[in-house]
Amino acid sequence: MESSRHWSGLTLIGREECGLCDEMHAQLEQLRGRQSLPPLRVVDVDADPELVRRYGLHVPILLLDGIEVSRHRLDEAELWRLLRPR
Repeated sequence: MESSRHWSGLTLIGREECGLCDEMHAQLEQLRGRQSLPPLRVVDVDADPELVRRYGLHVPILLLDGIEVSRHRLDEAELWRLLRPR
């Protein structure tokens, strides 16, 4: 069954030298190896003052087309819930 919603991409907002950010990135890459996921873009929170204002120390953040999926730890169940065909 084809999804009624086409997701254009995942965005992982994190920072360098962030263990949780590295962990979430690794988990997403593992999932990508087992399942089809939308393209992943990694963004450095510290490169954008607006992202620093919005998220500060609350990284990593995983967004699916701008919708927050996870904060700090990957919520795999929520990711699959959002990706599930309707």
